[in-house]
Amino acid sequence: MTDITDMPRLALDWHRAGRRVAIATVVETWGSAPRAVGSQLVIDADGAMEGSVSGGCVEGAVIVEAIEALEDGKSRVLEFGVSDDEAFAVGLACGGEIKVLVEPAGTALPVSVLENLVAARAATRPVAYVADLQGGPPHLSGTTEYPDRFRLDRSGIEEDGRTFVAIHNPPLRMIIVGAVHIAQALVPMARACGYAPVIIDPRAAFGSAERFPGETIIEDWPDAAMAALTPDARTAVVTLTHDPKLDDPAIMAVLRSDIFYLGCLGSTRTHAKRVARLQEAGFSAEEIARIHAPVGLDLGGRQPAEIAVSVMAEVTQALRQGA
Repeated sequence: MTDITDMPRLALDWHRAGRRVAIATVVETWGSAPRAVGSQLVIDADGAMEGSVSGGCVEGAVIVEAIEALEDGKSRVLEFGVSDDEAFAVGLACGGEIKVLVEPAGTALPVSVLENLVAARAATRPVAYVADLQGGPPHLSGTTEYPDRFRLDRSGIEEDGRTFVAIHNPPLRMIIVGAVHIAQALVPMARACGYAPVIIDPRAAFGSAERFPGETIIEDWPDAAMAALTPDARTAVVTLTHDPKLDDPAIMAVLRSDIFYLGCLGSTRTHAKRVARLQEAGFSAEEIARIHAPVGLDLGGRQPAEIAVSVMAEVTQALRQGA
């Protein structure tokens, strides 16, 4: 099976195998477009394809244009209207319009740029692929040039109308310390929101496969587990044990890291004691202020699932709004 989330890797593999390859990318949509901005289709000179730019509505026309692009070596921007009937066939209520950029690899899309993009994705480094819709050479950019797009995972065309920015972020992760009832509700919510959850709990009775079927469970002390997991800027950490012997080492291990969210279960009084321990351990007031405690948005929930909802809401707010 082809991983449709890794079209750059597939295009590079096909190119290295001697196949002439073009990449088609959705760069703009209006209305109920079948596929999101950034969706890609890889096409070779024989018309073989993988991926999707419209769920089947306009792939045939894109393939024809891609083969022509491989002949003349030039990129092109295509615009399509998706009728209501075509949209209904791929599961949408109404039609829309899409704009697609087609780039032949080796000419309009230099192989060196494609190789560097694939390498950055493999190393889970955030990178932006920047293309000129008027035919200029593409290049890669880091997070400083398009910080809002990286934070929102939002590819799209800049205000100049000609610069398309495709965001390639590393996967989102949520590290949960404490295999408690709240975690049982939080893990599926995190997964549904696009996170890869990891549970840390040295207590085998808590972190059992029966309580968390199919999930990654690390039965180690939190500080050692954190060192192995290397949390990064695409990681949220939530501590739920209520036990300073477990929560504190995890907090201290990540408080000076690049994680975008750190939430800790406990009452206001519990957190005040936590703050005192962290201050005694040498952490500054600014560093400690990174902690969201009591964890979660104040939705008034009391049951484990309700608390999990509030945690997931606050994590989403921190990711999307930088709160």
